Order: sequence, then C-alpha cells, then structure tokens
Amino acid sequence: MTQSTTAPAQGASAPPAPAFSPQESRLERGRRALDEIDGKAGHNVITALADIAPDFARYVLEFSFGDIYSRPGLDLRAREIATIAALTALGNASPQLKVHIEAGLNVGLSRDEITEVIMQMAVYAGFPAALNGLFAAKEIFALRPTHSGETTGS
Repeated sequence: MTQSTTAPAQGASAPPAPAFSPQESRLERGRRALDEIDGKAGHNVITALADIAPDFARYVLEFSFGDIYSRPGLDLRAREIATIAALTALGNASPQLKVHIEAGLNVGLSRDEITEVIMQMAVYAGFPAALNGLFAAKEIFALRPTHSGETTGS
C-alpha cells in the first residue's frame, strides 16, 4: 500500500519571517521578531538574563531573532516546527521547549500539529524525549484557552 506524498495545503495565514530592513539594526530587527514570535514568554527570557548576562541576551536577540528567524526561505510556522522538533529531540531543554510551544501557537500551529511534531521525535530521539516534550506541551496547553476552531491536541 502506498501513501500519498501530497501534503494537505496549509492556509495562507502562515506568517512570513520578519523582513530585513536596511535601516533597522540587528538588535531592533531581533526585538521586533521576538515580539511577533515569542511575545511575553520570549521577553521573560531576555529579562531574566539582564542581571547575569546582558550581552548574552543581546546575542540571542541579534543572532537568533535578528539574523536567523528574520531570514527569508521559511515561514514562521516552519521555523517553529523545526525548533519544537529540535528542542524535543534534545530531551533536556524543557524551559526553551515551552517557550517555543507558545511561539508555535502564536504563529498559527495547532495543538494537534505541535503534538504530532513531538510524537514524531519518539522515532528519532526516543520515547523519553518525546514524553518530556508531550508533558511540556500539556503544561502550556493548560495555560492557554482554546480559541474557537482550534484543535486541542488531545
């Protein structure tokens, strides 16, 4: 039995990567991208670094968000799928995974899609990593109300 390789079309609502602007510094572009992608959860991370490693907070903003997340080529949904998968596979990055599960919801991933990405990691990273990821997702899902039409992932 063969399975179709045609993926269902995603809605046109997938947000593009934040655009590069020649007038905008890497730091400004990074802050703008962080607002759009991670919102409050991302700013909490940056704020938490302020007293111990303010330079590292700037590096996160400039490199991760100002340079990488702002690149063309992948929309924000695809970037968050990749990030959720990678953090799940690491198996020891629960705080970061939770931030990016929030980000995935912010950029239009459904709870079901996030759950499926994490379950897929059982094949490549093992059941313990996938279980940790599912429990992180369950925790974030419990904190966010389900919006009309949003799937629950349960």
